[in-house]
Amino acid sequence: MALKHVSTSGAPAAIGPYSQAVIAGGFLFTAGQIALDPASGHIVEGGIEEQTDRVLRNLTAVLEEAGTDWARVVKTTVYLQDLSHFPVVNEIYGRMIGEARPARSTVQVSALPRAALVEIDAVAVVG
Repeated sequence: MALKHVSTSGAPAAIGPYSQAVIAGGFLFTAGQIALDPASGHIVEGGIEEQTDRVLRNLTAVLEEAGTDWARVVKTTVYLQDLSHFPVVNEIYGRMIGEARPARSTVQVSALPRAALVEIDAVAVVG
Protein backbone atom coordinates (compact mmCIF):
# COMPACT_ATOMS: atom_id res chain seq x y z
CA MET A 1 0.00 0.00 0.00
CA ALA A 2 1.37 3.39 -1.01
CA LEU A 3 1.42 6.21 1.52
CA LYS A 4 0.86 9.81 0.52
CA HIS A 5 2.13 12.55 2.82
CA VAL A 6 0.00 15.68 3.07
CA SER A 7 1.45 19.12 3.68
CA THR A 8 -0.14 22.57 3.58
CA SER A 9 1.01 26.05 4.47
CA GLY A 10 -2.47 26.57 5.94
CA ALA A 11 -1.39 24.61 9.01
CA PRO A 12 1.85 24.76 10.98
CA ALA A 13 4.82 22.86 9.64
CA ALA A 14 5.70 19.73 11.58
CA ILE A 15 7.92 20.52 14.60
CA GLY A 16 9.50 17.07 14.54
CA PRO A 17 10.05 14.02 12.34
CA TYR A 18 6.43 13.51 11.27
CA SER A 19 3.94 14.62 8.61
CA GLN A 20 0.93 16.90 9.02
CA ALA A 21 -1.07 13.94 7.71
CA VAL A 22 -0.76 10.67 5.81
CA ILE A 23 -3.22 9.09 3.40
CA ALA A 24 -3.29 5.29 3.50
CA GLY A 25 -5.94 2.81 2.43
CA GLY A 26 -8.51 5.48 1.61
CA PHE A 27 -8.15 7.22 4.97
CA LEU A 28 -6.44 10.40 6.09
CA PHE A 29 -4.66 10.23 9.45
CA THR A 30 -3.73 13.66 10.77
CA ALA A 31 -1.04 14.51 13.23
CA GLY A 32 -2.30 16.16 16.37
CA GLN A 33 -2.71 19.88 15.85
CA ILE A 34 -1.97 22.37 18.58
CA ALA A 35 -2.70 26.09 18.46
CA LEU A 36 0.33 27.12 16.44
CA ASP A 37 -0.22 30.00 14.06
CA PRO A 38 0.97 28.73 10.65
CA ALA A 39 2.55 32.08 9.75
CA SER A 40 4.50 32.74 12.95
CA GLY A 41 4.97 29.22 14.33
CA HIS A 42 3.97 30.48 17.78
CA ILE A 43 1.07 29.49 20.01
CA VAL A 44 -1.80 31.94 19.49
CA GLU A 45 -2.38 34.47 22.23
CA GLY A 46 -5.38 34.05 24.47
CA GLY A 47 -6.92 31.15 26.29
CA ILE A 48 -8.77 27.96 25.52
CA GLU A 49 -11.23 29.64 23.13
CA GLU A 50 -8.53 31.09 20.90
CA GLN A 51 -6.47 27.91 21.02
CA THR A 52 -9.41 25.64 20.16
CA ASP A 53 -10.38 27.86 17.23
CA ARG A 54 -6.82 27.79 15.87
CA VAL A 55 -6.50 24.01 16.30
CA LEU A 56 -9.71 23.42 14.35
CA ARG A 57 -8.71 25.87 11.60
CA ASN A 58 -5.36 24.06 11.32
CA LEU A 59 -7.16 20.72 11.01
CA THR A 60 -9.57 22.15 8.44
CA ALA A 61 -6.61 23.26 6.30
CA VAL A 62 -5.09 19.77 6.45
CA LEU A 63 -8.44 18.14 5.56
CA GLU A 64 -8.89 20.49 2.61
CA GLU A 65 -5.36 19.90 1.33
CA ALA A 66 -6.11 16.16 1.35
CA GLY A 67 -9.35 16.70 -0.58
CA THR A 68 -11.73 15.91 2.27
CA ASP A 69 -13.73 17.81 4.88
CA TRP A 70 -15.40 17.54 8.27
CA ALA A 71 -18.39 15.66 6.80
CA ARG A 72 -16.00 12.78 6.01
CA VAL A 73 -14.18 12.72 9.36
CA VAL A 74 -14.88 9.43 11.13
CA LYS A 75 -12.93 9.91 14.39
CA THR A 76 -11.26 12.63 16.40
CA THR A 77 -9.30 12.58 19.62
CA VAL A 78 -9.23 15.68 21.81
CA TYR A 79 -6.40 16.04 24.32
CA LEU A 80 -6.97 18.63 27.05
CA GLN A 81 -4.50 19.85 29.63
CA ASP A 82 -7.47 20.63 31.88
CA LEU A 83 -10.72 18.69 31.50
CA SER A 84 -12.66 21.62 32.98
CA HIS A 85 -12.15 23.26 29.55
CA PHE A 86 -14.33 20.57 27.94
CA PRO A 87 -17.59 22.60 27.76
CA VAL A 88 -15.87 25.50 25.96
CA VAL A 89 -13.97 23.19 23.60
CA ASN A 90 -17.14 21.20 22.91
CA GLU A 91 -19.09 24.35 21.97
CA ILE A 92 -16.41 25.62 19.58
CA TYR A 93 -15.86 22.13 18.15
CA GLY A 94 -19.57 21.73 17.44
CA ARG A 95 -19.76 25.12 15.73
CA MET A 96 -16.68 24.44 13.58
CA ILE A 97 -17.59 20.94 12.39
CA GLY A 98 -21.20 21.82 11.51
CA GLU A 99 -23.50 18.85 10.97
CA ALA A 100 -20.64 16.30 11.00
CA ARG A 101 -20.76 13.89 13.91
CA PRO A 102 -17.54 11.87 13.97
CA ALA A 103 -16.80 9.47 16.79
CA ARG A 104 -14.72 11.27 19.41
CA SER A 105 -12.61 10.55 22.45
CA THR A 106 -11.57 13.23 24.90
CA VAL A 107 -8.80 12.74 27.43
CA GLN A 108 -6.99 14.89 29.96
CA VAL A 109 -3.21 14.82 29.70
CA SER A 110 -0.54 16.16 32.01
CA ALA A 111 1.13 18.29 29.33
CA LEU A 112 1.07 19.06 25.62
CA PRO A 113 3.81 20.33 23.27
CA ARG A 114 4.66 24.01 23.67
CA ALA A 115 2.45 24.17 26.78
CA ALA A 116 -0.66 24.10 24.56
CA LEU A 117 -4.02 23.76 26.27
CA VAL A 118 -5.63 21.56 23.58
CA GLU A 119 -4.56 19.20 20.81
CA ILE A 120 -6.85 17.41 18.34
CA ASP A 121 -6.19 14.77 15.69
CA ALA A 122 -8.56 13.26 13.13
CA VAL A 123 -9.15 10.31 10.84
CA ALA A 124 -11.14 10.97 7.66
CA VAL A 125 -12.23 9.17 4.51
CA VAL A 126 -10.61 10.44 1.29
CA GLY A 127 -11.11 9.69 -2.39
